[in-house]
Amino acid sequence: MIRLTSICKEYAIGENELFIALHNINLTIREGELISIIGPSGSGKSTLIHLIGLLEKPTRGIITIKDKDTSSLNDDEISKIRNEFVGFVFQQFNLINKLTILENILLPAIYAKNKLKYSPVEKAMDLIKKFGLLGKENSYPNKISGGQQQRTAIARALVMKPLLLLADEPTGNLDTKTGKDILNLLLNLNREEKLTIIIVTHDPSIAKLTKRKIRLVDGRMVAKF
Repeated sequence: MIRLTSICKEYAIGENELFIALHNINLTIREGELISIIGPSGSGKSTLIHLIGLLEKPTRGIITIKDKDTSSLNDDEISKIRNEFVGFVFQQFNLINKLTILENILLPAIYAKNKLKYSPVEKAMDLIKKFGLLGKENSYPNKISGGQQQRTAIARALVMKPLLLLADEPTGNLDTKTGKDILNLLLNLNREEKLTIIIVTHDPSIAKLTKRKIRLVDGRMVAKF
């Protein structure tokens, strides 16, 4: 489904210095996989997931999605693929406090480039019911719990029916019990709906639950197991 070939990512530091965040990454992601990206802070985990999700472009190398070389696409085409193909869940819930839970979930559909073939409101309400948020759809993010906020963020990530869900430290801001609930929700999405999920984590106990693990150290892929 996704192939990264000889990917490098560099950032300029000052006028004459470069920071190499990722070195020569080669990775293939197949449909229906459950993968964790692990490694210490600063190892390049978030950079890698930003590249996979087309939030950033590599300095060198090729990212192929469903046999399409994304390096040949313009910004509008990249945005369209990103909005329809990938759902994002972050450690910070990134909800908009002025919008209701339902309105937050519907945001990706509002920005969709093409007319959807289904009702996003119906899809959002189905997710609200599935994730135990029924009765909260007209509440605001600052009026619900952290676990409910993260469920809302996951529902928002799924409202466009993406093929890939990227979760960057999705339990990092939650207490242990709530974090386990969110993790189980993600595992069930992979198991029952065959959704491809990549989880970035520094927690070995979370990585242990995934079927494949990719370990980064200092921007280099040191293991795939």
